[in-house]
Amino acid sequence: MSLTPFTKQQLLPQEEMLEISLQKSELFIGIPKETSYQERRICLTPDAVHSLTSHGHRILIESGAGESSSYSDKEYSDAGAEVTNDLKKVLSCPMLLKVEPPTMKEIEMMNSNAIILSAIQLKTRKKEYFEALSKKKITALAFEYIKDEDGSYPAVKTLSEIAGTASILIASELMIHNQFGKGLLFGNITGVPPTEVVIIGAGTVGEFAAKTALGLGASVKVFDNSITKLRRLQNNLNHRVFTSTIQPKSLLKALRRCDVAVGAMRGKDRCPVVVTDAMVTYMKKSAVVVDVSIDTGGCFETSEITTHEKPTFIKHDVIHYCVPNIPSRYSKTASLSISNIITPYLLQIAEEGGIESSLRYNKGLKNGVYLYHGILTNKAIGDWFDLPVNDINLLVF
Repeated sequence: MSLTPFTKQQLLPQEEMLEISLQKSELFIGIPKETSYQERRICLTPDAVHSLTSHGHRILIESGAGESSSYSDKEYSDAGAEVTNDLKKVLSCPMLLKVEPPTMKEIEMMNSNAIILSAIQLKTRKKEYFEALSKKKITALAFEYIKDEDGSYPAVKTLSEIAGTASILIASELMIHNQFGKGLLFGNITGVPPTEVVIIGAGTVGEFAAKTALGLGASVKVFDNSITKLRRLQNNLNHRVFTSTIQPKSLLKALRRCDVAVGAMRGKDRCPVVVTDAMVTYMKKSAVVVDVSIDTGGCFETSEITTHEKPTFIKHDVIHYCVPNIPSRYSKTASLSISNIITPYLLQIAEEGGIESSLRYNKGLKNGVYLYHGILTNKAIGDWFDLPVNDINLLVF
């Protein structure tokens, strides 16, 4: 009886197994025109298209797709993209880029086993959306779920930065509006009391709102129930501002005195209502409320969804701005931001031999997958819509 656990054959020198080098793949990307209401952004700028086409990739773009972001068809064709009026041709590309999730009609026109990279906006989805993608064996990635090396969500972060900065710029416009503004300059002029701003929520939106307000010379007060978030905000601002946990008495005191209030709270499903109808009645006449949280229901009880065309309404003599998707108002800036995030991932996917091998190497990109060849891989979506879920790590390894 042998004492060794190995056979004689296993103990003989074995031939060396060398790693096979990755084969680069060529991407064929389709970019359709956005049809969703109020959506004016585009996923790739002409510069990003040039970067991809110079690496040998093909881009097919629907005519007029970049117009609302101030990019012409000529700029895209000069960058190496093919421009067409045929939507069906664009949607039949093996890889698609969209800002908004595809519509049911667009999913019907897509080829089986296609790859789509877009936002998901889970709160607006229906069960049929996932079933339609699954039927076509689509591999779908969501911007909101893609992670960076540091574990953060770059797309969510950059759009929150735009929304936070924009909230203050919008408020400054409304304060000098001909019809209902009170003619206040947003800033700190010698001998004039500074504009008082209350920000509810100390996340990325709240931080960038505070940065912008401080840059204009305003006096800022930030409220949040997380001491950790408030401490991080203080450190990131390099400026001592008034911070407090959300206590009705101190919040009401701040709201009574403020000229601008920004709602920047986030919740798991619906954001919490922090400011009641009664609290708004105590606010100054012609004070401005910008409720950025309206995307998830709004943190002011008086908030009602408005549009970019008719963005404001007045309630209790207070001006309310409650437009969802604020970054779309700054379509060129938002398009540049999205493009900067997506382009390196696209080049990486091609470099590593396609989406399959890229998902093996890139955990952050793998986190963005919610459908893999028609199989649902995101637990949150499965729980939300009562759909069967598979672990992506068991499908890609």
